[in-house]
Amino acid sequence: MEIKLKLNPLGRDVAVVRNGLRAYNREQAGPFKRQDIALLLCDANEKSVGGLTATAVLDWLFVEWLHVPAELRGKGHGAALMAEAEAFARQQGLIGIWLDTFSFQARPFYEKLGFVVFGTLHDHPVGGARYFMQKRFDSASI
Repeated sequence: MEIKLKLNPLGRDVAVVRNGLRAYNREQAGPFKRQDIALLLCDANEKSVGGLTATAVLDWLFVEWLHVPAELRGKGHGAALMAEAEAFARQQGLIGIWLDTFSFQARPFYEKLGFVVFGTLHDHPVGGARYFMQKRFDSASI
């Protein structure tokens, strides 16, 4: 066997890794549903200008991206998007929501919504940090 570095790999190359790991995970955890969602922030013309994307897998919802344009921040749109994501997760019977954010992003915003840090990657980027946060619906401590 030989290891080859591929910059900007093709979709089929990525699929080999992803599909192999997903098959292994199903063997270990049993069959599970995976559901990708998007909650879109739309203007008066119904054009998407921001929103939230997430994936429900196993027992948690992972919020991958949350973006509110700068001119719309501070008006409750981010909190409304997160509330909709939480409502979806609760309807699906999930345990909670997890996400990550950088020190230059929105940690205080998520803390106001009840999220707590469960892990920190220091110096990512150098001089900053990346925080891994969760909000459990059962209020169990971490």
